[in-house]
Parts: sequence; C-alpha cells; structure tokens
Amino acid sequence: MNKIIASHIDHTLLKAGATKIQIEKLCGEAEKFGFATVCANQYWVPFCSKLLEKTPVKVCTVVGFPLGASPIEVKSYETEWCLNNGADEIDMVMNIGEALSGNWTYITREIRTLAEIIHREKCILKVIFENCLLSRENIVDACKCSMKAGADFVKTSTGLSTGGATVEDVKLMLATVGEICKVKAAGGIRTTGQALEMINLGAARIGTSAGVEIVSGKTTASPS
Repeated sequence: MNKIIASHIDHTLLKAGATKIQIEKLCGEAEKFGFATVCANQYWVPFCSKLLEKTPVKVCTVVGFPLGASPIEVKSYETEWCLNNGADEIDMVMNIGEALSGNWTYITREIRTLAEIIHREKCILKVIFENCLLSRENIVDACKCSMKAGADFVKTSTGLSTGGATVEDVKLMLATVGEICKVKAAGGIRTTGQALEMINLGAARIGTSAGVEIVSGKTTASPS
C-alpha cells in the first residue's frame, strides 16, 4: 500500500530557505521511497536533474509561483528555462486575479501558451488554481479552461495561501474534468489517511512536503 501511495506523491520542498543539502536529501528520499517526482524551486532544477538522471524519479518545478501574477511572457520564459535545464513537469499558477475578474479568455490563453511549450518537449503541465480564493463556479470555469487549453492536470493549491486541498474541491474538479485532465491534490496533506482519501477519490497526484511521514505512517509533518 505504501508503494501505491508513494507513486502518487510529488515530494515537495518550495521554502525560500531551502539549502543544497536539503534539496539533496529531498532527491535521496524520492529515490528511496519511489516518489513520482521531486518538486523544487526553479533554481534547483539542474541540480535535481543531475542527481536523479539515473532514477525513475521525475523533476517537477513551479512557474508563476506562488501568486500567479506574472505576465504570460515571463511564465513562458521560466517554463522554457526549466525545460532546458532538466524539468519533466511544470506546475504553473494561473493568473488568479484574472480568474476572479472573469477573464477566462486570458486564463485559457496563458495555459495554452505554456501547454504548447511543454508538450513540444513531451513534458507535463499542471495548472494550480488556489481554490481557497475561488468560488465553486470559479473552480469549474478554471477546469473548463484547463481542458480547453490542453493541460494535463488541474491542481488544487500552492500550499502557501489561506487553505489547501479539500475533499469537496477534489470531487468537484474530478467531476468537471472527467477523463480529459487528471487532478493533483496539494496543500495540507500530511497524513497517510489524508493521502489515501484523496487517492481513493481519484486524485492522480499528491503534492506534499510530508511524503516520508505519509509513507512511514507518521502523522506529524510541516505544511506542504
């Protein structure tokens, strides 16, 4: 069962103060436990890629993180740099302000722009919504934009705002995207039970900094 959970986990360290030693430990843990990816800030992508190049573990990073307020051109540059330096998966924060303004044309365009860049390299795009700031209607609309624009995953949260993944939001996202996109639950998932609940609902990935604790059956961990 722990192997099943591990294969769903994006083992995450996105703190501003993350050190080289901590990132090296993150990669070592991911290889040891069989996590799907490590997720680190862009600066560490080349280092993670080198450490993990002979392992099945993929390298994930974040674009427009954590606010989503960067222009499309900036997100595009970040994405290209990360792909050129070894990233396999990109988690982009959508422009939350434009979403709350109802500018879904913009949201679709920015997702499509990054999806085209990422898919040329046969890599994966996950779109972070920050559900705690959105209404249920916003979440549905963001899912529709993501599907239309070619995203591979929709993701609940950065883990750094006012709330993280909830059962209700994951159910809503899964019901909206169907088989077109997968769902990543992230933010506040710190125990084996929480991870299993999300996986049993249908979440294909779990974003958490508590991956080791989760697969070890421990319950105390720092927030994701």
